[in-house]
Amino acid sequence: MTMASTEDFAGFPRQCSEFYAELARNNSKSWFDEHKNDYEQYVMVPARSFVFEMGKRLAEISPKINADPRINKSIFRPYRDTRFSKDKTPYKTHLGIFFWEGKLPKMECSGFYFHVEPPVLFLGAGIHCFSPKLLDAYRQSVVDPKEGPALVKAVTKIRSKPGYSVGGRHYKKLPMGFQAEGLSAELLLHNGLFAGHEVNIPDDVYSHGIIDYCFGIFKEMVLVHRWLVRMTDRIG
Repeated sequence: MTMASTEDFAGFPRQCSEFYAELARNNSKSWFDEHKNDYEQYVMVPARSFVFEMGKRLAEISPKINADPRINKSIFRPYRDTRFSKDKTPYKTHLGIFFWEGKLPKMECSGFYFHVEPPVLFLGAGIHCFSPKLLDAYRQSVVDPKEGPALVKAVTKIRSKPGYSVGGRHYKKLPMGFQAEGLSAELLLHNGLFAGHEVNIPDDVYSHGIIDYCFGIFKEMVLVHRWLVRMTDRIG
């Protein structure tokens, strides 16, 4: 596990949610510059501690998890990529944190995702969008006589739990050269695969209890994560 040590985590302060709620109403460089100290104190300091503590817990179910509390490592950068978007607001109105596992580049690996965007907390596990080489490996795995049924079992288990979903469906027709039925056919329509759980921000976010809260939800998603790690390991 890759981690950097930091101080004990006591939860995110309520000012973290307040910062993002205000940023959503004042998404400009001038406002952000005026509140850089708030961003550092109420967002980055607890986020770095969260990465360290959450990484330790995730190692219980994913011993090779990467938890690196730096910008562009586990903590996503605050700036939006506006090059191809009509929306030119410069900053993300959420805090995104990612713990990944595998030999490939970070965003080609499966991982566990933490996302706070007032009034919502979203937790996820998987790969949001496959690269071309991953997409081919994924499709081959879906129709594999061993890996295919394992994925169907994992997805069925997650979908059976209230409040959980499985995302990534994108295409309308089965890819050329692939045949499948039932849930396997549906899974062949994906260009990504991830489990998700979205709730209104719980009070646990504001205490150390968010570690146990997230861990309990991530454990429910771990079968999909492990399936994807096996897939990417065969490539890496």
